[in-house]
Amino acid sequence: MGTKKNFVLDTNVILHDYNCLKNFQENDIYLPIVVLEELDKFKKGNEQINFNAREFVRELDLITDDKLFTDGAPLGEGLGKLFIKTSDADSPKVHESFPVRKPDHLILGVVESLTRKYPKMKNILVTKDVNLRMKARSIGLLCEDYINDKVVNVDVFEKSNEVFEGISPELIDRIYSSRDGLDISEFDFKDIIRPNECFILKSDRSSVLARYNPFTHSVIKVSKSKNYGIEPRNAEQSFAFEILNDPNVKLVALTGKAGTGKTLLALAAALGKLTDYKQVLLARPIVALSNKDLGFLPGDATEKVAPYMQPLFDNLNVIKRQFASNSTEVKRLEDMQKSEQLVIEALAFIRGRSLSETYCIIDEAQNLTPHEIKTIITRAGEGTKMVFTGDIQQIDQPYLDSQSNGLVYMIDRMKDQNLFAHVNLVKGERSQLSELASNLM
Repeated sequence: MGTKKNFVLDTNVILHDYNCLKNFQENDIYLPIVVLEELDKFKKGNEQINFNAREFVRELDLITDDKLFTDGAPLGEGLGKLFIKTSDADSPKVHESFPVRKPDHLILGVVESLTRKYPKMKNILVTKDVNLRMKARSIGLLCEDYINDKVVNVDVFEKSNEVFEGISPELIDRIYSSRDGLDISEFDFKDIIRPNECFILKSDRSSVLARYNPFTHSVIKVSKSKNYGIEPRNAEQSFAFEILNDPNVKLVALTGKAGTGKTLLALAAALGKLTDYKQVLLARPIVALSNKDLGFLPGDATEKVAPYMQPLFDNLNVIKRQFASNSTEVKRLEDMQKSEQLVIEALAFIRGRSLSETYCIIDEAQNLTPHEIKTIITRAGEGTKMVFTGDIQQIDQPYLDSQSNGLVYMIDRMKDQNLFAHVNLVKGERSQLSELASNLM
């Protein structure tokens, strides 16, 4: 056990993870009263942060006792105490450097007054706000990000699938001729391959697209199958269709930059599997909803979020354009939309809905916290498949980054599970111009 520390929490830590009080081991936690005031503003609403604010206040209610403001309330076995701090009188550095009385500066005041009161202890501000961390450092206060759910290694998002060279030509011929594939034990890479991982096998005269199927313990050939008029344009897209089409793989992550076809492939695969599911649901979080500006837009809730949903309808229109406008395929899609067998909407609107026998696609999942993704996955009922797509370089949430967002967290936690598969799409397929801009700008 190390030296005991004091941690001062910023509001954004609680909105990111309402269970955060349990993650500081035996150290004491200080909540500035201004944080509780800020939480109060977030309690109303249907967004995940509103839910987190309400849950945290409920948790707080359970541990509240009269000593919260004086001796601290014990948080439980193996944990420290929780204090609520009302005054920052002893913080001359903060007052001098940041004279404006605003929540951030009041929080810094609490950190400074603790630092003066307990000079031999580490008194650390925990915030997901980079600017506030810079302010703290500028006056010599200790600070850190909330890293409880940060993923250390994100290299996996830089590279495409593995390519195994020097495979014997006979093995590759046998994969082509065998319907059920070959036992994984026949391959040298058997110890490093993950469940449902897709890769290319090459010999000096042939190659094959393959996948390790953990349900049959075999390496099988991946075919370039077409889904609802959409054909894979490269090996990565063939791999995506392979796992999107397998009903045994219940949870899929498709990552890649803009233009790699993530959402289009997922939607096409879902539509190709209509007979296996009662409903296809395509949703995305609306990051701007937490921004007050949206409230001033005209129209009801559906009209306000329509512009944010447009990219999803664009993908549906790409699929419709593969067929003649009067074809049975297009008519079927329109009928599905009318009967709500195909639903495209904001993620906030699906909360509370039962997700059984649903092919559920969550787009822009890099803008969700680990807790939000967990909440969505735990809603999956029988016969439901969940697909999360996203680009970890395109995060619009101010307090998430490429290591702490829910998409990378899910991939990191699930990577060795048979029910899960991840394909990273590196090759852009929109246009030469789109690819160039994505790489160079």
